Amino acid sequence: MDFTFTEEQQAAAEAARGVLAGVAPDGVPSPALTRGAVADSFDRALWDRLAAADLLSLLLDEESGGAGLDAVALCLVLRESAKVLARVPLLENSAALAAVQAYGSPESRSALLAPAGRGEVVLTVAANGRTGHDPAELAVTARRDDAGGSSEAEAAEGGGAWVLDGVQTAVPWAYDADFVLVPARTGDDRSILAVVPREHEGVALAEQISTTGERLGELRLESARIPARDVITAEGAWEWLRALLATGTCALALGLGERVLRMTGDYTSKREQFGHPVASFQAVAVQTADRYIDLRAMEVTLWQAAWRIASGAPGALPASGDVAVAKIWASDGVRRIVQTAQHLHGGFGADVDYPLHRYHAWAKHLELSLGPAAAHEEALGDLLAAHPLG
Repeated sequence: MDFTFTEEQQAAAEAARGVLAGVAPDGVPSPALTRGAVADSFDRALWDRLAAADLLSLLLDEESGGAGLDAVALCLVLRESAKVLARVPLLENSAALAAVQAYGSPESRSALLAPAGRGEVVLTVAANGRTGHDPAELAVTARRDDAGGSSEAEAAEGGGAWVLDGVQTAVPWAYDADFVLVPARTGDDRSILAVVPREHEGVALAEQISTTGERLGELRLESARIPARDVITAEGAWEWLRALLATGTCALALGLGERVLRMTGDYTSKREQFGHPVASFQAVAVQTADRYIDLRAMEVTLWQAAWRIASGAPGALPASGDVAVAKIWASDGVRRIVQTAQHLHGGFGADVDYPLHRYHAWAKHLELSLGPAAAHEEALGDLLAAHPLG
């Protein structure tokens, strides 16, 4: 395998750096000092700039106005966005579009891909289940209803509908998205994906506030009828989308960790004790070196997972094994990095007016989103048992 980035992938990362150059989290109020959410909506001005730079349509094919790039390019852009804590649904929107493009009906692709690639429509994904600890596809039940309850439009198309019931917690950007991709379980134990409009009969939101202070939504579905054309029933669609979301979250953790380690290096190089920069002290140097090793491990496991998703290349283990390894390093690594940074910053590490505090809040949110490393180690062990190497 060759992890050298292509010219197109490098161009995407460079374009992202250019768009994000003017974004700084320093002026954003700390969640600890804010009543309720940080803001009612995401950064719309930045969203428009990302759309103008064709960074919202990276994964779309040329017919839909996209660049036809892959998961590696998306992760490169997400890595840059995390360095400045960009408040945009870039991961969720991009992953949802990729799923619709790969598995959706012609009607869904026609209605969503090009407008979302231009930033005119926003998609998100409900991936946290009922509690945040259970599989997301088990939180919602889905049943076909092709009988007399169909609307006139459904009857005219002859496709019928699916009826959804259940609750998905902590849906990111739920109040800003036009559509939510909702995994659900059918009576014959299959996973499907429904494209659910936010404003739809039987769909309700309850406000939740994340660790970062951002506004999330608890999505409640009560006999919500979704036309069959807007439901993805292809086998493996949800598993593929879930892997892409997890790998993208690892990219966010990597970008955030890189920025925090850079902040720590700058601070310890300038902060003096006993007439010397604290960065020259052995204890400080050893701690920062350990965190650098964490970053390099996070990076190599991220690109391995992204490459497997992008290429579909066969391996001794399914791609879920590579994703599990990336999640293990990202979850533990980003936690260790911000904890060390706060320790080495001394009093500044606990100052809620200093930007490091905000990075810590985002790192904790990413860690919780990824889940505990021990759970991924257990999943990896199960894969190894089912697919013995050698």
